[in-house]
Amino acid sequence: MSEKIKVYQKPTCTKCRQTIGILKDRGADFEAINYYEQPLSAGELRGLIEKLDLSPRDLLRKGEQIYRDLKIGERDLTDDELIELMAENPDLIQRPIVVRGKRAVLGRPPESVEDLL
Repeated sequence: MSEKIKVYQKPTCTKCRQTIGILKDRGADFEAINYYEQPLSAGELRGLIEKLDLSPRDLLRKGEQIYRDLKIGERDLTDDELIELMAENPDLIQRPIVVRGKRAVLGRPPESVEDLL
């Protein structure tokens, strides 16, 4: 695989830093994208979810205050509605998301990035 790796991350996130550390240790060519500074559109997020082969609900960070404030667990939301909420509230998105070509993994645990190397 020669495609450049993209890491959608939050710099203060421990799992993100650990995942990036693994990529650096392996000498991987990658780009780190802080999705708080470069927000993901709903369409971009939908594409990442497809590559991850997860449901939008699987990508939610259920322990976040915004999850409780929006009462997401108590509402019957469609996948499109969940994606819109995640695009509007990046704290709801599990991280890091690591992409290489048509494949993606969630860096939880960080060692899962090895699947893309």
